[in-house]
Amino acid sequence: MALVSSLSILPTLEDDLHDLEEKLRYSVIAEDSYLTEIASHLITAGGKRVRPGFTIASSGVQSPEAIPASKDVLLGGVAVELVHLGSLYHDDVMDEAEMRRTVPSVNAIWGNLTAILAGDFLLARASEIAASLGTEVAGLLAKTIGELCEGQILELQSTFKVDRTEDSYERSISGKTASLLATACRIGGLTASLSRDTVDVLTSFGHSYGMAFQIVDDILDLVATDEQLGKPSGNDLMEGVYTLPVIITFSTEYGDALKELLGKKISVEERNQAREMIRSSGGVAEALSRANFWTGKASSALNDLPDSEATEALRAATSHLIQRAATPVIN
Repeated sequence: MALVSSLSILPTLEDDLHDLEEKLRYSVIAEDSYLTEIASHLITAGGKRVRPGFTIASSGVQSPEAIPASKDVLLGGVAVELVHLGSLYHDDVMDEAEMRRTVPSVNAIWGNLTAILAGDFLLARASEIAASLGTEVAGLLAKTIGELCEGQILELQSTFKVDRTEDSYERSISGKTASLLATACRIGGLTASLSRDTVDVLTSFGHSYGMAFQIVDDILDLVATDEQLGKPSGNDLMEGVYTLPVIITFSTEYGDALKELLGKKISVEERNQAREMIRSSGGVAEALSRANFWTGKASSALNDLPDSEATEALRAATSHLIQRAATPVIN
């Protein structure tokens, strides 16, 4: 079950996402059809639309019944998703990834230079849309793009470092993941003209959810299959990105052996050995506990919101997040 399907208790969500999808496709039409094709590549490949789904849900938390999202709410969701897609184009270049969402990555088809420029085009379109929604939304999105870059730089500084700390890891994911989810929720509140207190609570919820979301994603990279992920699993280890389960394992009885294996480029066989150590060490289970900590903070934030279908939808998505990580661990 996709994460956004947890929001399906909102009666209008399917229609809202359909409208958003049309606006998303329209937003990347360029004068040059070649650029339009490249910019549309991951849009047509599909996706969970987690971030715009949260924008839509956040906009309705003060309504006793969910109502169709306004044009401004939908455009806010489009802007957030374009930032996410632009970051994926750039990430795949940095990771030399060949697959994304079960299809060849943009860089694999058109090359790194084209992928970088197409990613920039998506960010530019996101900024243009945000500007149409007012100076606060425009400033917020610009700040978020900066935070994404800061988080990614922190991660790059830690590549292949077996002394990476949990604090360093969490500061990185706060920028590269949690900031955009916080912004998705905040833009939902701003474009729906909700009270400032409610907007702040939604922002706090989105940040906590985003922290848990990235930890879960990192767990799945170690325990899920290629088919479950829609891309090669274990790629972080190959790229020298040591995530929370790995960092935790460094402090266990498996730590010395794992440090000796990692810290450099590794083979697929060595990757498989490392994954087995991490699973056996309890590092995955402890990382899942940390994800539970962040989902607990997200749920606590929701307690400060009015009772509504939208609030319950966000709560359901939070509960589903941990189930998504726990299932491959159990199996």
